[in-house]
Amino acid sequence: MAWQPWIDVERMIREAEAFLTMPTIQITDAASPHSPGGAHDYYSNGDYWWPNPDTNDGLPYIRRDGQSNPANFHAHRQALRGMRTRVACLTAAYRASGEFRFGEKAVELLAAFFVNKDTRMNPHLCYAQAIPGVCDGRGIGIIDTLHLIDVAAAVRILQTCRELDPYILHQVTQWFADYLAWMNEHPQGIEERNEPNNHGVCWFVQAAAFARLTANTSMLAYCREQFKARLLPEQMDLSGGFPRELARTKPYAYSLFTLDNFVTLAHLLSSPSDNLWQFQLPDGRGLRQGIAFLLPYLEDKSTWPFGPDIEYDEAWPVGMSFLLFAGIAYESDRLLRLWQTLDRNPMQDEVRRNMAIRQPLLWL
Repeated sequence: MAWQPWIDVERMIREAEAFLTMPTIQITDAASPHSPGGAHDYYSNGDYWWPNPDTNDGLPYIRRDGQSNPANFHAHRQALRGMRTRVACLTAAYRASGEFRFGEKAVELLAAFFVNKDTRMNPHLCYAQAIPGVCDGRGIGIIDTLHLIDVAAAVRILQTCRELDPYILHQVTQWFADYLAWMNEHPQGIEERNEPNNHGVCWFVQAAAFARLTANTSMLAYCREQFKARLLPEQMDLSGGFPRELARTKPYAYSLFTLDNFVTLAHLLSSPSDNLWQFQLPDGRGLRQGIAFLLPYLEDKSTWPFGPDIEYDEAWPVGMSFLLFAGIAYESDRLLRLWQTLDRNPMQDEVRRNMAIRQPLLWL
């Protein structure tokens, strides 16, 4: 198979073996006293918001760009990512080995998180990245569910097994259809869709992944059109860089994150009749230009001219999936070698948070 030279199958199966005996994960296991929602409503706080030192109660919180507050409520975010990690690994192991037990456990985890009426998450993010004393939730909180793109890819694979519970998989697929509708219709979803930086790109990555799972062809067509008409022209400059990300306090990490998601979009949306890998604006801007801009700084970070990230600078770069996907699409040994050289399973939580795809085997 085409994926065999690139994926460490033995390690993946070892991890899946460990997940077989672990309990299910659900957001109902934790609750924030600040959440205006119920037990089934996802809640999180904005990363860069801290108690106000000038008030007795710390309200309203104030922003420190690039500095994550470890005391904020992250339990639902961690539950979502933990579920994603297990489902993605188990499904990849099922695909690689054909062993039913891996797929069966993945479906069990999906049922607990998306289907079971006592433990399921409601398909909306009204209360994501709330700011105490400021707001109960924000449109940019939708980036919290970026990690669910791996889950959507896993469900598509699990659906091919007739032995797995078709009712559960149908209900999970319906959850993603409902969530995609909320993303596209709720004011917070519309706000995020219109963001002119990495948040806007991540909205479209999610929309494309969930539309592919739910066979929403009109949304897929919309995402292709927006990739060419708005996202590239709005976010990439003539050098191939992303000026809005370079202006942040974490220019290196945000640049990699944004390119990673642009590449994921191309991987999701390209077709023989509409190949986004080869698409260029009249002035030459496109994925090739974006990769050419960042690649030298991945190979030798010491040449990076835009200053260090305010946090976790030493943790980058890592083996993000865009190197693998672009390496295959462009038949580039240079990209593929770099992907194999860099750490593809970093332990730093802040880095893992910015790697939406943890199991490339689900995507190849």
